[in-house]
Amino acid sequence: MRFARVAEHFNRLEATRKRNEMVAILAALFQTSNNATEIAQIAYLSQGRVAPTFEQIEFGMGEALVAESLAQALDRPPAEVAAQFARLGDYGLVAAALHADDAAAPAGQEVAAVFKTLTQIAHTAGAGSVAQKTELLAGLLRQSSASEAKHLARIPLGRLRLGIGDPTVMDALSFARTESKAARKPIERAYNICSDLGLVARTYWDEGEAGLTTIKVAAGRPVRPAAAERLPGPEEIIAKVEQCAVEPKIDGLRAQLHLLDGDEVRIFSRNLENTTAMFPELAEGLVAQAAGRTVILDGEAVAYDPATGQYHPFQVTGTRKRKYGIEKLRKTLPLKLFAFDILYLDGEDLTDRPYTERRERLEALLGDGRAPPGRAAKTDWLPTEWIADPEGQALLPSDWRIVDAAADLDAYFYATIGLGQEGILAKRLDSPYQAGARNYNWIKLKRSYRGELQDTIDGVIVGYWQGKGHRAQFGIGTVLTALYDPDQERFVTVTRLGTGFSEEEWVALRQRLDPQRTPEQPARVNSQLTPDVWVEPHVVIEIQADEITRSPFHTAGRGPDELGYALRFPRVIGFVREDKRPEDATTVAEIVRLYERQGQPPTAKK
Repeated sequence: MRFARVAEHFNRLEATRKRNEMVAILAALFQTSNNATEIAQIAYLSQGRVAPTFEQIEFGMGEALVAESLAQALDRPPAEVAAQFARLGDYGLVAAALHADDAAAPAGQEVAAVFKTLTQIAHTAGAGSVAQKTELLAGLLRQSSASEAKHLARIPLGRLRLGIGDPTVMDALSFARTESKAARKPIERAYNICSDLGLVARTYWDEGEAGLTTIKVAAGRPVRPAAAERLPGPEEIIAKVEQCAVEPKIDGLRAQLHLLDGDEVRIFSRNLENTTAMFPELAEGLVAQAAGRTVILDGEAVAYDPATGQYHPFQVTGTRKRKYGIEKLRKTLPLKLFAFDILYLDGEDLTDRPYTERRERLEALLGDGRAPPGRAAKTDWLPTEWIADPEGQALLPSDWRIVDAAADLDAYFYATIGLGQEGILAKRLDSPYQAGARNYNWIKLKRSYRGELQDTIDGVIVGYWQGKGHRAQFGIGTVLTALYDPDQERFVTVTRLGTGFSEEEWVALRQRLDPQRTPEQPARVNSQLTPDVWVEPHVVIEIQADEITRSPFHTAGRGPDELGYALRFPRVIGFVREDKRPEDATTVAEIVRLYERQGQPPTAKK
């Protein structure tokens, strides 16, 4: 298949915001090829990548290099490219405009050749790599038509702007073979346990639904994390699940630890980023504590003060997520991992085993570990301390208790809050580990702040206003935040927010947002408000508010009455949640449930 056909379908995707049309367009593209490898490549390219997200393969090209590639490819002065960008604000549109000036369009390349060159760009490193990347991209652009060049210029910048995510690709794969969503569940199940959309596409196209069952949990390949639903109080939780296990909800960095053949470690974040190099003490601890084994653990990493043993809040722990100065940080802000689940052990997939069995296997692997608070190490029923032992194990099993009464769950909740944690998780005793799923197998209960909204909201920034008065100097003063609507695969607005960031954080926030700026409303955003600057949904922040109200201005949960949901007196908590993807944001369904429950008295009191 020629890449020109891919570009044609990408143009059609860009031109619509109707999800069913997007599924049909992408399915039609898949149907034009019977080559499973090519279909896998198209699946990656539709996400602006040449590999799954967990592989550390990035293009490493900013706007300056793409501009230089365009100048080289079309033999244009750099000043002309810059002038076009100043007018259009998008290097994809610049590439198309400059190509349109040429009388004859090139024949174009095949998908496989384009994919190979883009992969080569991503793998090019070391001395002279900047020039090599520029020349490789220039070669692609030189052989492209205006339509192809638009998308080829955007891909290295991570700004493809098709408005599709993983769910659309999965639906399209199903429609391409069955003309329905009949295969969506097995496709999604395979994706959730391997996190590789290209592998899923290739396997499905070659072997059908039966082939998807051959995709298994494997050490070294991240499993998409399980997530919890919300309920307002202990009585509702017990009514829902009856007897359950309860654990502290630790506010740290979600970490999935993989040990391959006893000595190779890979650590993945909540959003499947490979963070192994950032957390050497956890990698060393895993090798020491599980020597000779092959294992996958799920847990929360928390930083502590080595002098006092006191654990730090998330805002401090979050500073460990960086690529430089690691050795200094591990001394001043060392980490411990509180493992709460085991997914895989020595060739055995444990995700379908009941929770209680997985916890027993976890403790058999890590030992009691003097976990603070420790289930086996304590004689009291309730946790009483939260102090690190700097000389102890780096990996500890988190605390857990089995309860069947709302009063006991409530007592554990307040004991955990007293230790500085953000709440509890209740888990069904017979529940499997459901990768990528959010359901009532796991239920979270977080702290209530007097009469305020009982929980925080994870919002995604989709735009900002440039600021007035004192904030005019920062070029940003208010952000437009959105929730995720998984049914429509759209981000829908819920509030304007300008409170909670320090002056330094406003500057840092704009530096994070500007690489994601777009000259028009992003395709995956549904907004009635228009900020000064639109940005692609990328940055997640945690928000506290006094209450949820109905609003004619916001699109979150908007119904026939033309009213959506909005946050009253919102303020940001901390800075940016780097550990969360945009799709991990609070959903519309969650905000509706919170709206319905707010203001209700607690069902079980301290």
